[in-house]
Amino acid sequence: MKALVTGATGFIGSHLCEELVKRGYEVSCLIRETSDLRWLEGIELKCITADCTNIKLLFDAVVGFDYIFHLAGLTKALSESDFFFINAEGTENLIRAVSEKNPDLKRFLYLSTLAAVGPSKNGSPIREDAEPSPVSSYGKSKLKGERAVLQYKDSIPITILRPPAVYGPRDKDFLPFFKMIKKGIFPDWGKCYYSMLYVDDLIQGIILSAESREAEGEIYFLSDNRFYSNEELAIEISSALNAQLKITRLRIPRCIMPVVAYIGEKIQRQGIINRDKVKELNYTHWICDSQKAREEFGFTPNVGIKEGIKWTADWYRIHRWL
Repeated sequence: MKALVTGATGFIGSHLCEELVKRGYEVSCLIRETSDLRWLEGIELKCITADCTNIKLLFDAVVGFDYIFHLAGLTKALSESDFFFINAEGTENLIRAVSEKNPDLKRFLYLSTLAAVGPSKNGSPIREDAEPSPVSSYGKSKLKGERAVLQYKDSIPITILRPPAVYGPRDKDFLPFFKMIKKGIFPDWGKCYYSMLYVDDLIQGIILSAESREAEGEIYFLSDNRFYSNEELAIEISSALNAQLKITRLRIPRCIMPVVAYIGEKIQRQGIINRDKVKELNYTHWICDSQKAREEFGFTPNVGIKEGIKWTADWYRIHRWL
């Protein structure tokens, strides 16, 4: 089977490429001329230079593949227009090119996010029949990407996945929290609850759903079936790091979060601490229900938070990120 992966050089995409190759897929990845290929070194695959924002390049790039995994997208950006240009227009370009040049595709899988639906407003886990109400520009752009894919539902076999917070080796978004807790600081903006998913379980879910006939034309949430408070996550990170320091709770009132985000953007222009992310941090329940995925295509997460956090911390230390 031939597979094309967009976003292959990123955290999740590089793990997906590794697993697809292990399973015997002939893998190609869509890259830009400026892409950093370090996570793809040693993996037997082909690179195609193209860009989802340039549809003319995509017409040739998408031909001949059995599966296309669209993972490329911005999770952090300097402006709202950047989010929509990449996450929405880029997705529309890709699915349109597939429709015109690869109508015999077995599956087009779009990796969306819980942020495309938004947080739970009543404390109950979000399910697939919930009305989307994204609160961030990132979430809104991913929802628009979903709708672009769904427009081709009758002509192309599609599947959309909405994972929650994903963590594991190579992830940079959780790294600042590991660093702060290693220094004995727990940033606390009020009690919140999160669904989580270790990257290996997400990869299994991606491939399983793409190969499943039952998943064709469907949307799914994926998670490890538990909800975690920010305090629980801090305790697990501290334990994984063998932190000897007493953890100091750094209380950050939500009213000053935009100021913190503004400072964070000055320190790191495209870091995880930004004004768009603050829009999400104002809500307390980012939780979802993956029952539909379990029942319809047998999604079964294998990694619990304790093991996943430990393996992530170990990888950070080995690669001197911590």
